[in-house]
Amino acid sequence: MVCKGICHKYRAVWISQTLRYASGHKRCLGCDLYLEWDGLHCPCCGKKLRCKPRTGKSKQMFVEQKMGLQKIQ
Repeated sequence: MVCKGICHKYRAVWISQTLRYASGHKRCLGCDLYLEWDGLHCPCCGKKLRCKPRTGKSKQMFVEQKMGLQKIQ
């Protein structure tokens, strides 16, 4: 599965590194990009997208930000 360049149309705009997953961005490891995409798989290479951070500190911040965003809405 190789990047075909289709994913660059869905590239996410960078706001802050800690807000990526909380704002709905997803990471494709095959294409090495953050995407604004509703599906579970990359539209370009078909690999599964990562929707949550991997490190403990980032997970903690993700949960706090998600709770904060839900209270605002």
